[in-house]
Amino acid sequence: MRARRVLRLSAVVAGLGLTSLALSGAAANPPDRTPAVGPPLPALQSAYPPKVGLPGRLNSITDVPGVRVGQVQSRTAPFLTGTSIVYFPSMSVASVDQRGGAPATKETDLLSPLNSNPGVNAIQLSGSSMYGLSATDGVIRYLENRGEGVPLGSVGVAPIVPAADIYDLGRGGDIKARTGPEWGLVAASANAGGPVRQGAWGGGTGARTGGLKGGVGTASVYLGDGIYVGAMVIVNSAGSPIDPATCELLGAQFGIGYEFAGLKKPSMSECQPPKTTSTKGDGLNTTIAVVVTNAPLEKAAAQRMSGNAHDGMARAIRPIHTLYDGDTVFGVSTGKGTPLRINDPAASPQLNAIFGAGADTLSRAIAKAVLAADSVGGTSSYCDRYPSACTKLPQANVWRTHGKAVEMTRALFDRASKDLKVTPLPR
Repeated sequence: MRARRVLRLSAVVAGLGLTSLALSGAAANPPDRTPAVGPPLPALQSAYPPKVGLPGRLNSITDVPGVRVGQVQSRTAPFLTGTSIVYFPSMSVASVDQRGGAPATKETDLLSPLNSNPGVNAIQLSGSSMYGLSATDGVIRYLENRGEGVPLGSVGVAPIVPAADIYDLGRGGDIKARTGPEWGLVAASANAGGPVRQGAWGGGTGARTGGLKGGVGTASVYLGDGIYVGAMVIVNSAGSPIDPATCELLGAQFGIGYEFAGLKKPSMSECQPPKTTSTKGDGLNTTIAVVVTNAPLEKAAAQRMSGNAHDGMARAIRPIHTLYDGDTVFGVSTGKGTPLRINDPAASPQLNAIFGAGADTLSRAIAKAVLAADSVGGTSSYCDRYPSACTKLPQANVWRTHGKAVEMTRALFDRASKDLKVTPLPR
């Protein structure tokens, strides 16, 4: 039986155009949850060449040209946290929309259309709350070593790395077991353009959502004429991603193609919805995301895209934007050429399509994050809480096992610490 399950998953992976990654320092795969019976193979394939209205080849933010992702984490007590980096090899136009009442963010003022900053080199989505914001120092060093950033003449460069972090402190044990500059350097050094590992990895390692395990999710859509929209999210919300009446995932209704093929409504015996929905939260929340397109956008249009994407967050998580959350969405354009402008009526149809796709893609990414999560840190995953919903969902195992997610070790940490040394004060 085990051999048949492994072969079946291998066939699914081949159909998705993915291959197993033997990566130095990569995290070990979690237990195989591939069901004995699943949807037919064609129902799991992404269209390639891409078809309008369907996901890109990887159904990932990395389908958008000019986007790479790096992730690092520790799932070994007392740690349960990590860092995810969305890296843009070519500085890209970016803005942000922050709506939660308790954000942990950095360098977001630079992204206002009123300010002169030309773009970003990377965006950090991380754990460890305000303490984890220091992980950007390692990302900045990685970029500085490559000469990437705003030119400063003979002095060097100023890499631009905005950040938003979730509150996951103490979930693995010690509240001081958290990320820092070494984690940012390792994550940035591990950036890749292939599949993104989803679930409880990277910045989503310690995430929770409405009493369930949260994590990293990503999705994409092809709009035609070479234009993609992609999203990457860390789901760590006070609100719930499930319908309290049916226990179905709210974001799954926005699925396109066959990405949620096989997902079922949980059985009545498993679904015991609460009589009321709590909005108190536990103070340990925040959902953060990056939405990207390769259509050329002005900075104001990137901000509008990030604002509209919050609609997708609101459709997939209820309640959202509470005083216990720091919900933040970054909007990025990797496109070159004449930018689309929000005050140009001729650009409105294309912009509206991009903005709408950004919201829907974020909803789908949220659902994928919850489905890909495995039970860790004493918090049950959706598929473990409602197993009848996931018995024919082998793609969830693909999402949680494919893509690079480096497990932080003492050797990696020490090497990064050495690489981060700066000029000492003279004696």
